[in-house]
Amino acid sequence: MEIKKASFVTSMAQYGRFTGIGLPQIAVAGKSNVGKSSLINALCRNGKLAKTSGTPGKTRLLNIFEINGGTGDAFHLVDLPGYGFAKVDKGEKLRWGEMMQGYFENTRELKIVLQLVDIRHEPTRDDIDMVSFLRASGIPFQVVATKSDKISRGARMKYTAPICRALQTQPWELIPWSSETGDGRDALLKVIEQAIHTANG
Repeated sequence: MEIKKASFVTSMAQYGRFTGIGLPQIAVAGKSNVGKSSLINALCRNGKLAKTSGTPGKTRLLNIFEINGGTGDAFHLVDLPGYGFAKVDKGEKLRWGEMMQGYFENTRELKIVLQLVDIRHEPTRDDIDMVSFLRASGIPFQVVATKSDKISRGARMKYTAPICRALQTQPWELIPWSSETGDGRDALLKVIEQAIHTANG
């Protein structure tokens, strides 16, 4: 599969109906500043599609993009708000939790969650809790280790082993990713293609 076109659809503070709803959904989750927007832009080869920011906690809404609209490979990419930003107050964290819960409870089209973690750091408690939630809810997910260009290929096992242990996933199941070099793009597109076509029947 190749992504030939991508467009922004809508942002919402509470998940509900939107124009074009019904396509398979691929959600992108991860802590603030893990590189969700950069991954979306690199995956779609559109540097302006998702707004990136050096300020963690910038994405506070569900952002929905339509990918390959009008084709057999059409799907919605759902950029979930980043979690774990320490400077966010309790009220904001509560709203984030309600927004996420509302999404997972009400979507009927979700096929897989791309769970992003920074390859350079061990998963946080929030990362572990998120994966535990997905596993307990029976929601398929793919762990993606972002910023792989920051370490050498020879050092990867040293960095990915603690991630796999913490998230209880196998090393060969994890996809190292770099928005700078395109590392992992083909593997991720294959995962997405399998998910949407399983969805379509």
